[in-house]
Amino acid sequence: MGELARLDHGGSAPLPAAYLAILQSPGTQRAYRSTLRALRAEFSPPDAPFTVAEFDTDASADRVTDWFTGRWGQRAPATFNRNLDTLRSAVSYWQDQHWLSTDPTRRLRRRGRTPDRTRALSHSEIDALFDQDLALRERTLYTLLYESAARASEVLALDIEDLDLRNQRAKVRRKGGAVDTIVWQTRTARLLPRLINGRKKGPLFLTERRARVELPASDLCPYTGRARLSYRRAEEIFEQTTRALANPAITEPDELHQAQGWTLHQLRHSALTHAAEDGANTSTLLAFSGHTSVVSLARYTRVSAEALGRWQTGRAPRRRR
Repeated sequence: MGELARLDHGGSAPLPAAYLAILQSPGTQRAYRSTLRALRAEFSPPDAPFTVAEFDTDASADRVTDWFTGRWGQRAPATFNRNLDTLRSAVSYWQDQHWLSTDPTRRLRRRGRTPDRTRALSHSEIDALFDQDLALRERTLYTLLYESAARASEVLALDIEDLDLRNQRAKVRRKGGAVDTIVWQTRTARLLPRLINGRKKGPLFLTERRARVELPASDLCPYTGRARLSYRRAEEIFEQTTRALANPAITEPDELHQAQGWTLHQLRHSALTHAAEDGANTSTLLAFSGHTSVVSLARYTRVSAEALGRWQTGRAPRRRR
């Protein structure tokens, strides 16, 4: 978010536009615009300027609460929370501009997410991900994450010097600081030389542009001046890339922008679950995941509904002739 600029509109300005103008990310602007467009459609006549002065009453707070819960109350907690966070961010800006003295969302509460027992993606969902027209960097990252079952933070911290391309492995620093080895398969082995493109050192995964701020030399490519790709940016791209895959029933663009995609962590979760379903023993899974505790590993090795169905089909008695 950019710096706040005080605009003396007395509460009668085109406030959604004023707030959206300070957001630097086009993706954030697009997603927030959908929520604020819905707010304006509910509370402002089409031919009148949008004002917030009326929101400073208890009656208006009740109306905002009823409208918001009616529109998003039946949606997933993540969707409910995302729209509420958008509205509260706008309210905070309006308060900073002294256009609003109270919080009309004060009666709303964020919702806790229901525990998800199906976080591992199915084999068909993994195939659908890689069937997309992905950029080389993203295709390499997602393939490496799935084939190695490494944490995204571990892979994004890799330097080219850490790689042993001949033996399809690399040294990573695990959670807690231990140095360990990850191993990948053929698809990653084919992609990595193309991504590296002759570079001999520096971060493996880079941003699209040269760094605009001063960074440690270890996070800069000495050949291109580009910075190490951050976890936050990588996660944002993956979430956007997978929204349609994660929400096949949603067809409206505005609805899809508000929907939640998959997380990078699900690639690790899926790799471990699929390895367990394929018969990997506990020692192999511990080495694959980098865990030191079987208890920590247990939630990743829960058999998926897909695998359970295959098992049931395989053990069903043959029909009598």
